[in-house]
Amino acid sequence: MLPSGVFLLLILGSVVDTNTSSEKGSLLYPYGPDQGDQTNPKHDDGTSERIALFTPFTFYGKTHETLFVNNNGVISFDEPVREYTPDPFPLVDGRSFVAPYWADVDNVLGGDIFYRQTTNAVLLGDISRDIKQYFPETLFTATWAFVATWDHVAYYGSTSTKGNTFQAVLTTDSKTFFIILNYWDIQWTTGAASDGDAETGLGGIAAHAGFNSGDETNFYNIPGSQTDAIINITATSNVNVPGRWAFRVDNFQLTGVDSPKVNEDSDCWL
Repeated sequence: MLPSGVFLLLILGSVVDTNTSSEKGSLLYPYGPDQGDQTNPKHDDGTSERIALFTPFTFYGKTHETLFVNNNGVISFDEPVREYTPDPFPLVDGRSFVAPYWADVDNVLGGDIFYRQTTNAVLLGDISRDIKQYFPETLFTATWAFVATWDHVAYYGSTSTKGNTFQAVLTTDSKTFFIILNYWDIQWTTGAASDGDAETGLGGIAAHAGFNSGDETNFYNIPGSQTDAIINITATSNVNVPGRWAFRVDNFQLTGVDSPKVNEDSDCWL
């Protein structure tokens, strides 16, 4: 293990074989080898190689051309994130990243991490439909998406068969930029090296969800982050779809339609 230091889409216990995000009640967009996904190495605190983006992605006013999919539930720009115990946002070290579910994943013990860039017309149509529903005042037709899925991943030190399934999607039409985070099945919050219980995967310093711009001012903590309540993230939402959070991230629109109001600089409901 390394010393602790520091939108996507859904969670599911098995690979989705549907063609849309709504079939069979699943919020997950299709993923897995059949979709042409790449797979992260089986390595505790591992990460993907540096991924060159087909389409640059603007995040909090800064345009990025590369990213990393990190095993510990983070998509990071510029550099990988190997830390397994989450730190609260804002981070003081200036790193920019999205944290669908930042915790101590160990895919050696179980699960897989998949990712791909895509311009598939069917998938982009589904994503566009969802974004238009959540942000009806924004004209948007997706031309690119990046889909990363953590499929039934285990936690470090686990003596159980518990696994978490969640997904993050970055998407754009080259003018506006969105992130969708979806949570399908969350069974644990903490690895043993973060003071979690090896049998239950609970307790200790629990997982963190949200994003950090890197400027120490703009960040977002999904309510319940780093508390026991994060286990219930499959029942929460800012777009009235349990288990789904959606954000426009180029101009700091943090919520969609019919959303609870939140304080951008805290994890508290207003």
